[in-house]
Amino acid sequence: MKVILQADVKKVGAKGDIVEVADGYGRNYLLPRKLAVDATVANLNTAKVNAENKARKLQKEADEAKLLGAQLEKISVKIPVKLGKDGKLFGSVGGSDVAKALQQNHALNVDKRKISVLGEVTGVGVFDAVIKLHPEVTTKIKVEVVEG
Repeated sequence: MKVILQADVKKVGAKGDIVEVADGYGRNYLLPRKLAVDATVANLNTAKVNAENKARKLQKEADEAKLLGAQLEKISVKIPVKLGKDGKLFGSVGGSDVAKALQQNHALNVDKRKISVLGEVTGVGVFDAVIKLHPEVTTKIKVEVVEG
């Protein structure tokens, strides 16, 4: 029996896949639980259109991420921090600090969880931060830690 999966099913396939399953499994498990629909001509055409729309949407997201990555490569961010007597940093500089500086100085919204500062920030200086914008797109920016 040929079916189109409506949800991810372990050991069978992912949502949108057209798979061949045993008649009893499809009729008694997948179809009643709405995990799949029968692979009729109309359902196959609908699945094909949905797959094309999904591919187009993913390509658009990747293109937007590449464009944002090109903008971010030209940017450097200054982050003022408090220093102790011996020039050591109070606290730390992380992704949330970089995201906040990007928002305030450049009006760019980047998720703080997608930013990681390379190396250990122990004082003032220039550091690299990696921003993962998309599964295929990562970019680096310069983070300048200054006394403030």
